[in-house]
Amino acid sequence: MLMRRIAYRSSMFVLAIALVVALWEGYKVVGPQDGGKLFGVSILPRANNTAMPHVWTMLSRYGRPEVRGSDTKIWSVVLSGTLFSLRLSLVGFFLGTTIGVGLAVLMSRFKVVQRGLLPYLVMSQTVPLIALAPLVVSWGGKLEIGSFIWPRWLSASILGTFLAFFPIAVGTLRGLASAPAAAVELMDSYAASWRQTLFKLRFPAAVPFMVPAFKLGASGAVVGVVVAEISTGLKGGIGRLIIEYAREATGDPAKVFTAVFGAAALGITMSGLVALSDVLLMRNRPKETSA
Repeated sequence: MLMRRIAYRSSMFVLAIALVVALWEGYKVVGPQDGGKLFGVSILPRANNTAMPHVWTMLSRYGRPEVRGSDTKIWSVVLSGTLFSLRLSLVGFFLGTTIGVGLAVLMSRFKVVQRGLLPYLVMSQTVPLIALAPLVVSWGGKLEIGSFIWPRWLSASILGTFLAFFPIAVGTLRGLASAPAAAVELMDSYAASWRQTLFKLRFPAAVPFMVPAFKLGASGAVVGVVVAEISTGLKGGIGRLIIEYAREATGDPAKVFTAVFGAAALGITMSGLVALSDVLLMRNRPKETSA
């Protein structure tokens, strides 16, 4: 059953990639070379090779040198940047999970905290991340705790945390509240403490809600880290490569997409890591079907 599930998901992933490639190349055939208008609005993208290189052109760029006369291949640079951003995303996801689950437990325990805190958590997600990034870098640079020196990369992880904690907190809170009332009453009849009820009943009942929330949190951590790298100019990550390669888009448009594909691979990797918990925690359990 597990192997069949893995094979099905893998085939759907390959099919989705093939569909995107077919749509890309199909638009290059029928689309206007210099863009166009639809119902009087200029929304049709240009289909020329400068704006939309062929898929095989973009993939072949990985085997070429990053700069002319260099022995460093571009695949090596993109891989290094992706791994750097992956480490930052993992830190952001870990912090986001810790904060999100902690807030969910606190709001589940005290309803007054839930009523007072939840609206502010929702409002926090309306803050533009690109405007918040310079502030976090500035605040972090002024923070001194003994001999601790705030590393620049930690600011990017904190911004990943900012996007990761909210879906995890909301999903976990909803899961903790999903425990059957009869089961809660049974735990009360056994004089179980709140902590015992939490770990023996509420958390197991919350697993089908927490796993999808973790997937959203992992994606949010990646987005936060990449945007932070772009906004702050942090070197070493895939976000920085997107900026650098975008400057060469006129003469080498395919090069930009090598970094974009690296960012996409980063997101897929994070989702894959969270999917491992799906396999371990959701085995033989019903999944949530409603949003």
